[in-house]
Amino acid sequence: MTQPRTARPRTVRSRLERLAREIAKFGAVGAIGFVVNFIVFNICVHGFGLAVVRSGVIATAVAIGTNYIGNRYWTYRHDGDKNRRSRELSLFLLFSGIGLVIENGVLALSHYGLGLTTPLADNVAKNVIGLGLGTVFRFWSYRTWVFRTLPARTAVVTADAFAVETAVETAVETAESFLAVAPPPQPQRVDATK
Repeated sequence: MTQPRTARPRTVRSRLERLAREIAKFGAVGAIGFVVNFIVFNICVHGFGLAVVRSGVIATAVAIGTNYIGNRYWTYRHDGDKNRRSRELSLFLLFSGIGLVIENGVLALSHYGLGLTTPLADNVAKNVIGLGLGTVFRFWSYRTWVFRTLPARTAVVTADAFAVETAVETAVETAESFLAVAPPPQPQRVDATK
């Protein structure tokens, strides 16, 4: 009989500590991405004279590449399944693209919609408000969809297999113990003279 593994139960505190470490790593990678994004954006706008939204898209795309490398190999490095990398990269690019639209949509709204066209207004709209909203979305989507440690389907199959194995082992043990303990029935005589 195989003894099931007993997993250490996760307490609320251990989950919060794990989440805090994940947020700290995600934030450190994001800080590097922010610096890349900020520098590339300002070089494109002020150095090359490109339009602000075009510069924002270019800067965000460069930062997305930087962030993928940081998140893949540091923040979420525990997931080493190389067979899922193409799916992971596709989802990363999809959710990063949505974050790009959020980030640069705020910039476009500020610059073209509200007429706030100073370099300070463009940087605040893109790198503070837009990036802040995009970062919250990206954190949620990356941890929920992109860098999951165990896909839900695999978790269910694993749990079902464990339940079936445990049920079968229990049934076999019960049947064996019943057959080993139960004596054969003895016929009883009834005294009719009483």
